[in-house]
Amino acid sequence: MGAPRIERGTFRIQRSFSLLLSQLSYAPSECYSSCEIMSGTGPRENVFATRMALTNTKLRLKGAQTGHSLLAKKRDALTTRFRAILKKVDEAKRKMGRVMQLASFSLAEVTYATGDISYLVQEQAKVASFRVKAKQENVSGVVLPAFEADRVAGTDFNLTGLGRGGQQVLRAKEVYAKAMETLVELASLQTAFMILDEVIRATNRRVNAIEHVIMPRLENTIRYIMSELDEMDREEFFRCTIRRIYIFTKILIDN
Repeated sequence: MGAPRIERGTFRIQRSFSLLLSQLSYAPSECYSSCEIMSGTGPRENVFATRMALTNTKLRLKGAQTGHSLLAKKRDALTTRFRAILKKVDEAKRKMGRVMQLASFSLAEVTYATGDISYLVQEQAKVASFRVKAKQENVSGVVLPAFEADRVAGTDFNLTGLGRGGQQVLRAKEVYAKAMETLVELASLQTAFMILDEVIRATNRRVNAIEHVIMPRLENTIRYIMSELDEMDREEFFRCTIRRIYIFTKILIDN
C-alpha cells in the first residue's frame, strides 16, 4: 500500500513542477520582449532605476518638449519679423541712395548760387533742428529699439540766402531734412535687424540643443529606467515562483 502512495505523490510533484515551470517560462518571454523594445543605447543621465526617478524624468521630458515647442514658435515669430525688417531695410537703403543724390545736387546748386555758406550755418546753429526719439518695441520677448526723427519747428536759418539763392537754400533744407528722416529710419531698422539676427541664432542653438541633446538623453534615461524596472520585476517573479515551487514541493512531500 505504501508504493502506490509514493507513485501518486511523485506524480503530483511532477505535475506541479510542470505547471509552475510553464508559468515561469511564459512570463519572462513577455518581459524580455518589452525590455528589448524599451532598452536603448546612447548618452543618458546617471540616475538610480526607481519609479520616482522614472516619474521625475518623464516630467523633465515633458518640460523639455514644452520648452522646445515654445522656442520653435518664438523662432518662427522672430523669423517672420526679421524678414519683414529685411525687406524694409532694402527699401530704406534704396530710398537713402536716391535722397542723398538729390541732396548732393541741391547742395551743389546752393554753392553755385550763393557760394560757400558753411561758416554762416555754423555761426547761426544754436538749437538742434532734429532730435531723435527712442522707444522700445516688444516682439516675442525681444526688446527692439525704435528711433523716430523729431523736427523742431522754427529754426535759426530762416534768413540764410536772403540776399541771393534763397530758393536753392530752401530746397536744400527740405531735401536734407528728408535725408535725415530716412537716415534715422534706416538706423532704427538696421539696429533691429542686428538684434533679431543675434537672437534668432541663439534661439536656433537652444532649439537644436533641446531637440538633439536634451530630449534624446532623457528618452534614453527613461528607456534605461524602464528596462531596469522590468529586470527587477522578472527577478521578483522568478524569486516568487521558485519560492512557490519550494513550498508546493514541501507540502506534497509532507503529504
